[in-house]
Amino acid sequence: MKWLSDDRLNHLRSIVGNPDFSSTKYTFVKELGSGGMGTVYLAEDTELDRLVAIKVLNTPDITEDLRNRMVREAQIIARLEHPGIVPVHDVGILSDGRIFYAMKFVRGSRLDEYAAQGASLRDRLRKFQAVCDAVAFAHAHGVIHRDLKPQNIMIGSFGEVLVLDWGVAKIRDTPREIEGTVIGTRDYMSPEQARGEIDQLDERSDIYSLGAVLHFLLKDQSGVSKAAKAICAKAMASAKESRYSSASDLSADVARLLDAEPVSAYRESAFERVSRWVGKNRFLVLLVLAYLIMRIIFIFTSRR
Repeated sequence: MKWLSDDRLNHLRSIVGNPDFSSTKYTFVKELGSGGMGTVYLAEDTELDRLVAIKVLNTPDITEDLRNRMVREAQIIARLEHPGIVPVHDVGILSDGRIFYAMKFVRGSRLDEYAAQGASLRDRLRKFQAVCDAVAFAHAHGVIHRDLKPQNIMIGSFGEVLVLDWGVAKIRDTPREIEGTVIGTRDYMSPEQARGEIDQLDERSDIYSLGAVLHFLLKDQSGVSKAAKAICAKAMASAKESRYSSASDLSADVARLLDAEPVSAYRESAFERVSRWVGKNRFLVLLVLAYLIMRIIFIFTSRR
């Protein structure tokens, strides 16, 4: 009897588990990652000679509901034409009946991986602003993401920021979902999400998640200002009425923070205002101090 090595067995298992793309224009390359509803694979588009990412429904037991959810997710992404949202190229059905859709393959790293590589606080805030811009665009088109977290945000090889995984997104004015269903990721979901209050979810639920993402980006940084902490606190307020009213407002406060301007989430003391002004105009302050020192030296030497 001939025994197979562990490596050979693992290889065979991976082949058995790979989707059959033979009825499509795509060829399998490798698995990229798996989630609750689907698995994402790297594949080659043989007609256009390019790599794409393909999301395939996990279960072989195709129900009408699952089929509709996959198609709906593809349609949601397709309608959001924005530089910060991965575009969908194609949608179809595999030979086993499973729904798939092909999208742009993004080379880069997830936001949590990017932060672990030592990105500066200023760069983290710039990337966060780009996330807010993409989410604000989705909100303007009636789409609420509902699962914003660092693992669903990609930083491309050219520094571009892309929001991924719209599989549990909610479109305003669509049929009601089952109340009590918890959708999202524990550490990043809003209180109303955690309580399963589906009818209470709106754009401010995403604002809470954005605040949690910002908190993640700040937590390992030293010298984080009170203003930055206040922005997080306002975005993550328990009562959604106390949060920022839009992702654009949150982004605007981060912009003011970066420009050393007062932010709406924090009321400064007089001393803090002076300190912030000095920090922002450091060169001017040093120039004035140098002039005063030269004047003092001149006055002192002229008297001798």
